[in-house]
Amino acid sequence: MSDDGQDSAASQDRGRETEAWKEKGVILRASIYIFGTHLFAAFVWLLFYVGQHADK
Repeated sequence: MSDDGQDSAASQDRGRETEAWKEKGVILRASIYIFGTHLFAAFVWLLFYVGQHADK
């Protein structure tokens, strides 16, 4: 009977670790998307800036 209690506790610990891992993954993915979007926006802004100041 004590084995079932230990398995249940170990299972709960793994569940918490899995949730923490998923949360870190979401934060990392969101950070990459936000950084990438800003990088792309800066590149587009740079294209407009260069195009506006180009000798025609």
